[in-house]
Amino acid sequence: MINTADLPEDDNQQPEEVKVNVKTKGNPRWYAVQVASGCEKRVKNDLDMRIQTLEISDRVMQVQIPQTPSVKIRKDGSRYTSDEKVFPGYVLVKMLMDDDAWQVVKNTPNVINFVGAEQKRRYGRGRGHVKPLPLSRTEVERIFKQSEEQEPIIKIDMEIGDKIAVLSGPFKEFEGEVIEVSPERSKLKALLSIFGRDTPVELEFNQVEKQN
Repeated sequence: MINTADLPEDDNQQPEEVKVNVKTKGNPRWYAVQVASGCEKRVKNDLDMRIQTLEISDRVMQVQIPQTPSVKIRKDGSRYTSDEKVFPGYVLVKMLMDDDAWQVVKNTPNVINFVGAEQKRRYGRGRGHVKPLPLSRTEVERIFKQSEEQEPIIKIDMEIGDKIAVLSGPFKEFEGEVIEVSPERSKLKALLSIFGRDTPVELEFNQVEKQN
């Protein structure tokens, strides 16, 4: 849960230039940091530890991975809950930007770079320095509101065209092919051969099993 009261009102405010050994004054801002795929939790844990070890919690205050709840349905119809990342490959960091804080975040293992504006090199070739740009107040509120208020997403390991067998109900032991999947209703439609004719039938997720 974030406190948006300490975010500046001016969405267009630009971050101060990153200066060596000069602390930045003002309100903390939220920044998006790109990380290696699948390493979001590892980066958060490592960064939290570095913040405490290096005693910079006054400049790097919070690390978040925006997530939404999801309900996944196994092939046998059983359900289990998990969290889905809102932005896979990114973590959000609330911080006062200065050279030391930037170095701590940037040099954390599996961190690729801050999201920002690339500044071209004056001489030679190659990529220049990326100047971190803070998220606007509106972006921050939208991201966290989405992760806090969204209804659980229902996911099932089935797609249109999959072969299924019916496990229960009036069509038990029938086999067919999926023609429609409705996760929000926890139902699907399948073509079952009834009296020699393909007939569309609506079934609950837990009534069917995916065939290999």
